[in-house]
Amino acid sequence: MGNGTCCTPGKKRCKCDEEDLSKPFERISTGSTENMVRLDGGPFLMGTNETIGYPDDGEGPVREITLDPFYIDQYAVTNSDFQKFTEATQYKTDAEKFGYSYVFHLLLPPSLKRTLDLLGRTVIGLEWWYNVEGADWAHPFGPESSFQGLEKHPVTHVSYRDALAYCEWAGKRLPTEAEVEYAARGGLEGKRYAWGDEFRPDGKHKCNIFQGKFPEYNSGEDGFIGTAPVDAFEPNGYGLYNMAGNVWEWVFDGWSPDFHIDGPRKNPTGPETGDRRVNRGGSYLCHDSYCNRYRVAARTSNTPDSSTGNLGFRCVRDV
Repeated sequence: MGNGTCCTPGKKRCKCDEEDLSKPFERISTGSTENMVRLDGGPFLMGTNETIGYPDDGEGPVREITLDPFYIDQYAVTNSDFQKFTEATQYKTDAEKFGYSYVFHLLLPPSLKRTLDLLGRTVIGLEWWYNVEGADWAHPFGPESSFQGLEKHPVTHVSYRDALAYCEWAGKRLPTEAEVEYAARGGLEGKRYAWGDEFRPDGKHKCNIFQGKFPEYNSGEDGFIGTAPVDAFEPNGYGLYNMAGNVWEWVFDGWSPDFHIDGPRKNPTGPETGDRRVNRGGSYLCHDSYCNRYRVAARTSNTPDSSTGNLGFRCVRDV
């Protein structure tokens, strides 16, 4: 808790290519703006001074950031979207190359889970995660599974490098961390969540997170045990869906808990060195007892080659 792993294993599987860590930020304005929302940018207050988060994450202090206008996907990239990309390019994801990815235990077929228990394939210290051979974006729960019926759910088991490849094909880019927070706030200044300060206004679920006793039992009170369709729940003030919960989303920035304290205040893109990339938004595995990073200022990170069943992305492009 608070160690940067949150709800993802974050286990580095190989030495990352140097280009993944030194790739310069580039403005891109060639991709289609279909199903994207144009945001005006300008100044906004980023971060929080609340102590409800995790000190090592560097959520604060609140600082004024100024952004140029940009377009952002209304929805996270779906399985159907990603299928079009792989069919057009024959691209192989990191999970496919490595031969495995990480699946949450409650989503595994019982027979496969029993086999994996005998093989000792849980992640030490995060035993609710299983290292599953044959798990990838097209087989999200193991080699015998498929995304049939989940076409409009967010693609998962994609690494930062996979997300970059998709963005390049689509003529777009990954959003910066500041762009994601600006978009997630939906025009609300200083609020805790993407919809305001109250977690469940009028008792209504506003995002897909874990209910019950983590990690043993998920009651599914919000309607979902795993991922939800990308258009589930009400959009925020900018018309963007699932800016909190459902899946963590990769952003461009390298990870640092303190770079932003004295860093750039206009169009920041994060530190130029480091071996981790920022994830934003929380996921269906976030629970207040373990990981309350579905708050709008919350952040965590993972290595560029990591892939899990609760990690996806959305794209942006410049105006």
